[in-house]
Amino acid sequence: SAASANKEPASYEQALAELDRLVTQMEGGQLPLDQLLDGYRRGAELLAYCRGRLQAVEEQIQVLDNGTTKAWKPQ
Repeated sequence: SAASANKEPASYEQALAELDRLVTQMEGGQLPLDQLLDGYRRGAELLAYCRGRLQAVEEQIQVLDNGTTKAWKPQ
C-alpha cells in the first residue's frame, strides 16, 4: 500500500513479512503496472534493510567474540 511505501520496517521480521506479501501479490499477476513498479521498488528497499540488519548482527557477534570471526548462520 502507498502508506507503507518508504517507511522503515519496525523489525527484520516485519520487513520479511511485508516482502513476502509483496512477492505473493506480484507473482499473482493481479497488480496494475504502476503498482508492480512500486512493489518492485519497495521490495528493493526492504531487501536493503534486511541486509543491513544482518550485517549489523554479524558485526555485533564479531565484537562479542572478541574480534574473532566465526561463521554465523540464522537458525
